[in-house]
Amino acid sequence: MTTIPAASDAQLLERFSGVFERIAAGAVEREQKRELARDAVQWLKASGFTALRVPREYGGGGATLPQFFRLLTRLGEADSNLPQILRLNFGFIEMRLESDDEAARERWLSRIAAGETVGAAISERTGSTHNTVTITPDGASGRWLLNGEKYYSTGALYADWINVTAHDGRDDVHLLVRGDAPGVARLDDWDGFGQRLTASGTTRFDNVRVEDDQILHRFKASEPRRNTIVTAFYQTVHLATLAGIARAVLRDGVAFVQGRTRTFGVPGRSSPRDNPLVHRVVGRLASLAFAAESVVDAVSAALENVQRARAEGRATADDYIALDIQVYKAQQIVIEQVLEASTLLFEVGGASATSEARRLDRHWRNARVIASHNPAIQREAAVGDFHLNGTAPNERFSLAHAKDEPPSVRDDAGERIALAESGR
Repeated sequence: MTTIPAASDAQLLERFSGVFERIAAGAVEREQKRELARDAVQWLKASGFTALRVPREYGGGGATLPQFFRLLTRLGEADSNLPQILRLNFGFIEMRLESDDEAARERWLSRIAAGETVGAAISERTGSTHNTVTITPDGASGRWLLNGEKYYSTGALYADWINVTAHDGRDDVHLLVRGDAPGVARLDDWDGFGQRLTASGTTRFDNVRVEDDQILHRFKASEPRRNTIVTAFYQTVHLATLAGIARAVLRDGVAFVQGRTRTFGVPGRSSPRDNPLVHRVVGRLASLAFAAESVVDAVSAALENVQRARAEGRATADDYIALDIQVYKAQQIVIEQVLEASTLLFEVGGASATSEARRLDRHWRNARVIASHNPAIQREAAVGDFHLNGTAPNERFSLAHAKDEPPSVRDDAGERIALAESGR
């Protein structure tokens, strides 16, 4: 593909800053009313943000990975629900960029460039990790019928297309269906205490018709394991969202202090913004936000390096392993930093900081839920196993599931992990 230079960081920020400001202006009200962010998603589509990583040859923004994650952090600052709503959409773009099927890549990336988005219906709320959603032949029509139920369907309620994993009786199948297709029901029954507007609840399929060109991949036991950056990419979306929350904590802490004229325990009028103790708290918030963003910058640069090496045919298996380990290490630090910041925020003021009208608690709740999607303790153990025994993360995943998963699940660990993480 011909490379067309992307816009500079300054040009991109100028292009999207107005959209981010508009989204931020309604964030608290949406949280108070549990009002789904449909308008905000439409603004991001219309601005071209949802197609930032689509190459310009297909009509997208052609942004580099570091540029993308810097802007995603700003979006997370405006409203942390939005990066997660669009997480599968962005991961789907990366999976298409890694695909060797040029016809499918052009078909789907051009649709995203035109403003269509993709949501997730990968995970299930069942007693095991087996795939219970089925896809079966539709008689003589040559089509397929999709039936079953998914949960943790992040972004599906907002999306034009839903990314689904199903089982055809022999293999697992990766496919897309229209969000508004007959037989598709999308429910906002997500009951998490944070990220409440991501609509990460139930999606049901009742005899939904699927055409052959909507089937993207069948997982065959005979296929070799595929190296991919997508696992690391999905985790970095979470890290950028967390870094955005840290920026929002600093922003809201500063705004709260600057608007105050009374310090707890000091009679009469006073100036909290001149209080050395408040200085210390805000200084810590600023430092934590800076550190989280710096880690995301380092990880996104590593992603870009491996992505370029892959495009040039020089990426090795060790490169992908090192990338995953680096992201898992980053996860341990960024999660702790942002949870600390979102708790420390309340030290800038008294009980008035806990007012429901301000909803400052949403920062901690949202950060805690994001941190829980792919448990950090599992990643930390994987990092330790790698340093002690040289065990690659994908190998660890395969061994953990070898006793109760079919061969196709074990042998396609690389893409399996990427798909599993896209659903949470």
